[in-house]
Amino acid sequence: MKKFIILSALAAALVSALSSCDSSGVYDKYYEIPKLSWHKDSLLTFHVPAEDASQSYNLIIQIRNEISYKYSNLWLFCEFTDTHGTVKRDTFEITLAEPSGRWMGKGNGSIKTLQTVYKRDFRFPAPGEYTFSIQHGMRDERLTGIHNVGFRVEKISGRG
Repeated sequence: MKKFIILSALAAALVSALSSCDSSGVYDKYYEIPKLSWHKDSLLTFHVPAEDASQSYNLIIQIRNEISYKYSNLWLFCEFTDTHGTVKRDTFEITLAEPSGRWMGKGNGSIKTLQTVYKRDFRFPAPGEYTFSIQHGMRDERLTGIHNVGFRVEKISGRG
């Protein structure tokens, strides 16, 4: 009987954890950086389907870096292409470490993961497919220490 109660409690905890999973993410994709060497000309392109132009979203850039990454920040060149082919370019800085040297990302061991809001309360102009492209804007021709770069679109609940 005691074993049954423990298993029931574990099952209830598992169901609770699964039901509280993140349902606000409508798009989430990572690119692996081959051999941890991101060439300055390498463009990471994300094709994002947008179904609801009345809904607000947060656009999030995700970085997985080695703790051996030699900088405390990461400059990015970002491009947004709408359904008509109009391109908007932007430069965006992500702070990966505090001035003290403490990494801001989450994770134990040698890899840290950081999610940074790129655009808050963003609305797609119309339904359709949009393209977001990311390129590193650091001075290094080959930037080392970055494992993955991701792009995530989260629905803002209670809106739209």
